[in-house]
Amino acid sequence: MTSMIKLPIAKWSVEDARNLYGTERWGNGYFNINNSGELVVENPSNSVNAEVSLMDIVRGMKERDLAMPALLRIENILDQSISQLNEAFQEVITAEGYRSEYCGVYPVKVNQQAQIVEEVAQFGAQFNHGFEVGSKAEMIAVLSTMDENCGLVVCNGYKDQEFIDLGLQATRLGFDCFFVIETLTELPILIERSRLLNIKPNIGVRVKMTSQVSGYWNSTSGDRSVFGLSSRQLIDVVDRLKAAEMLDCLKLLHCHLGSQIPNIRDIRGGVLEACRYFVDLCKEGAAMAYIDLGGGLAVDYTGAQSNAGQSRNYSLREYCEDIVDTIKTTMDDHQLPHPVIITESGRATVAYSSILLFNILDVAQFEPVPPKVSSENDHELIDNMREVLTYLTPARVQECYNDIHYYRDEIRELFKRGQVDLRMRSEGENLFFEALHRIRDVTRSMVHVPVELEGLDEALADIYYGNFSLFQSLPDAWAIDQLFPVMPIHRLDETPDRRAVLADITCDCDGKIDQFINTSGIGGNGVAEKTLPLHSLRADEEYYLGVFLVGAYQETLGDLHNLFGDTHVVSVRINDDSSFDFVKEIQGDTIADVLSYVEFEPAQLRLKFRNKVEAAVQKGRISARERQQMIKTFQASLQGYTYYEKEPSVESSLATLTE
Repeated sequence: MTSMIKLPIAKWSVEDARNLYGTERWGNGYFNINNSGELVVENPSNSVNAEVSLMDIVRGMKERDLAMPALLRIENILDQSISQLNEAFQEVITAEGYRSEYCGVYPVKVNQQAQIVEEVAQFGAQFNHGFEVGSKAEMIAVLSTMDENCGLVVCNGYKDQEFIDLGLQATRLGFDCFFVIETLTELPILIERSRLLNIKPNIGVRVKMTSQVSGYWNSTSGDRSVFGLSSRQLIDVVDRLKAAEMLDCLKLLHCHLGSQIPNIRDIRGGVLEACRYFVDLCKEGAAMAYIDLGGGLAVDYTGAQSNAGQSRNYSLREYCEDIVDTIKTTMDDHQLPHPVIITESGRATVAYSSILLFNILDVAQFEPVPPKVSSENDHELIDNMREVLTYLTPARVQECYNDIHYYRDEIRELFKRGQVDLRMRSEGENLFFEALHRIRDVTRSMVHVPVELEGLDEALADIYYGNFSLFQSLPDAWAIDQLFPVMPIHRLDETPDRRAVLADITCDCDGKIDQFINTSGIGGNGVAEKTLPLHSLRADEEYYLGVFLVGAYQETLGDLHNLFGDTHVVSVRINDDSSFDFVKEIQGDTIADVLSYVEFEPAQLRLKFRNKVEAAVQKGRISARERQQMIKTFQASLQGYTYYEKEPSVESSLATLTE
């Protein structure tokens, strides 16, 4: 018996793979499958469909001694995401006759890695695409990276004197810095420091939105939001600025409904509320000219095009149209100039550009071996289990399911009391799985399957052990059950014959992925698949999987569970002729690196181990030659990758021993 999956097709094709894994639904046009069954990345800026196989990139990484796991960044995708956002707004602004402009800002917190920030600054300069910062560290990173005349710098977060001084001095340098007042305590500091330094600040206010949205991150809106000013506090800010003769500095309104808003109707409602605040601030005499709508532009992780939390029911064009139309209509109704539109669309900017690649190390399968022939020494319960197999029919399938569980549990109890031995228990477990596989096969031909038997595919699914840490590379999959697209990156011209869940290599039962995008995308009910179709492993051949759309938040939020550190990072750029260049390679953490993060000093560890080995020599436990080899092994391990590394060849091992 096997747990091979049955697909209702006569002959497998790569088109079947596209449908099964949904690349066209969640890939946003960036991913496809070639005729060789390899997943390819398409150059989004090329009109002749230049593409590069992920397996070619993996082969190139091998040549550079970069082992799995690795985070792959595609620079073209990041650039295209910036282009699409800015061009979509510009097209709508032109079509609607909107009399102002769009200025996007990238929120650094979404992915603070230097390469990402540098690429956004460099490529985004042509669109005046700026940055949003929420801390002094992010502020310093941005001021050092972007040109002063290439976009806005929106300063959110809680600001002390040092933060404010940084922004004021940046203003003097020519940066368009906006100080967004989040709490009333910030305003007196800003007024005092701007007067002392004789620098006129650009001021914004963040309002507490009452519009409640759907999605995971909706706590940033509503009455109980921890962010923003209430209506009463907003009036207080206006009055204080009037008293300080600085009301003309108040130019920007900021709001934030949520990070991933799946329903376009929520966005339109939120923009309308923001416009009302904007209009009334104008009436108060503020020189309002910018409306910053924060984040919210969702990524369709599941490809369902629905209003479920991990999808979205709108296109980028519709998103832009609803924002521009709502603002234009409101301003026109009150005879007000059209403000500059700002969004902080970080997730949609970087999510698609990063892919986690890893290899499969092993597999656990829940399949029986051929049952042994009955013998006189068999326990009565073993005979009973064999008998269950003889009366298994659709009419008695539930009865068989109940019986086989009962007998299996009885054998386990007898084993605990020492009344059956290990071999007998093993035979009982084998018969149990034999029965479950047969029961599952019977239910596949049944119209009405008993509820208790509906989950047999999941109960019998393989466990594929991947060379990665969920907590380091995919923390949202663990923390909030975030769904990321997962699929093999090769052998896609072959029928996937297994169903599996994925386990990482941490010693934690939470280190697994057991929710996957279903074959038709996630509908409004949010139901996910419990298993992933995969291929049987082959001897002496690596099997590679990719986890996609991981560019937002995952790198910085990852932790050091079991001291698995940062993976290797590889950035590539796809050329128009379907070749590619390795733009940047960043080595992953070594064992010495991660030990230093948790306050172990590698030099001290070496010394302590050397002393232990020397003491063993003095006591005659090991030879001087063995001492030297142990020290070499210890030092090599400190400099090694924290993830699973393939065993060296026998020849190289012998060479090391004889050095």
